[in-house]
Amino acid sequence: MRIFYFLSLLICATLISCGSTNSEDNLLVIVKYKTQPNKNIDAIVALKALVEQAEKEDHFVELKIYVDPDDNSTILVQEEWEDATYYKNDHMKTAHYQKFMTDSPAFLVGTPEISYWNLNSAYRK
Repeated sequence: MRIFYFLSLLICATLISCGSTNSEDNLLVIVKYKTQPNKNIDAIVALKALVEQAEKEDHFVELKIYVDPDDNSTILVQEEWEDATYYKNDHMKTAHYQKFMTDSPAFLVGTPEISYWNLNSAYRK
């Protein structure tokens, strides 16, 4: 009976650990957009539509959209993905991302600033 109990615990622990992600290995993507004059709402609507599809993708963890309180034409997007290779390749080829890129000249100015980050250390209260 003890062996059965021990094996059950071991299997449960394995299943739980397989389902969790190690956020230390995740890719953080920061994208800074500039909108055309009076097109910030259009940009936010398009970004939210993009996020609705991206949430369904493998390796998606989280995405946050920020708007500069002093300049609403500046939008910052913070994305977290489990797999950098997936993000930089497969994600960029998705139909919803390609549609966003095709539609974006109607509300964005130029090319966004994109930077990639890996976690060095984290602190939380």
